[in-house]
Amino acid sequence: MNSSKTKSVTIPEIAIIAATRAAIGFGAGLLLADKFNRGRRKTLGWSLFLSGLASTIPIARHIFHKKDTSAALV
Repeated sequence: MNSSKTKSVTIPEIAIIAATRAAIGFGAGLLLADKFNRGRRKTLGWSLFLSGLASTIPIARHIFHKKDTSAALV
């Protein structure tokens, strides 16, 4: 018995997912780097990290709760 379900994801959805992952990664990188002054780096790093993290939730809800219209009727 196979209980896994297949979800189809469009190219724009993949791009949005990639952008949020990039924001989280770049924000985390800024928090760990010593290239900018501490105050500016922390502000920008936390802003990118938290906005990427916060935008992940509605995107994931959209993808996992959308109806699969490509399913074939058997």
